[in-house]
Amino acid sequence: MRTTRTATTAAAFAVAAALSLTACGGSDGSGGKSAADKPATVEKQKKGGAVLDQPFEKPDLTLTDTHGKSYDMIEETKGHPTLLYFGYTNCPDICPLTMSNIAVAKSKLPKDEQKDLRVVFVTSDPKRDTPKELGKWLRGQDPSFIGLTGDFSTIRAGARSVGVSLEPSYKKKNGDVVSTHGAQMLAFSPKDDKAHVLYTEGNTTPEILEKDLPKIIKGENP
Repeated sequence: MRTTRTATTAAAFAVAAALSLTACGGSDGSGGKSAADKPATVEKQKKGGAVLDQPFEKPDLTLTDTHGKSYDMIEETKGHPTLLYFGYTNCPDICPLTMSNIAVAKSKLPKDEQKDLRVVFVTSDPKRDTPKELGKWLRGQDPSFIGLTGDFSTIRAGARSVGVSLEPSYKKKNGDVVSTHGAQMLAFSPKDDKAHVLYTEGNTTPEILEKDLPKIIKGENP
């Protein structure tokens, strides 16, 4: 979905959020029923990240990481530039593409900035995404990526707090499992630990992220 450099209204952004709700796993790609529960407004919308006029607080999530240990997202990522994405390992398209794009862009950063950046992937399909499965999948993207799983209702509440919609996964008659999740990625500033920038599906190419990440790491808006 293309965007412009003009100011975006709350209504227009709500439409973008609805379009970014992605149903993965079905042959027809259907299954999205609702937009994000808490759509944000933005100061500007361009090709790339949208700057939020009301930054999101980090979700208060304590889940299980890929080592089977408790992970408090607020405490563990405090003071670090952080990218947050909700998806699942069996996703056939947007999830692996998004994480791969992040990995490519991250690899172009100086070593100290790579070490400072936190990339957090929270599963929308915790029934199948065990810590072991998450770890195996993320190591294929970037070993430093943080994978979290846990109770679906807890994950869903955390996602809703940052305007991302999740629906419980279900099995179709043909056996395909569909997991519907918002495809937004949020970028949190190291200065105040709030998400000032949001990326929608199609706006996380390596080229865009290579340009934006150095500013996000410094706590600046792209």
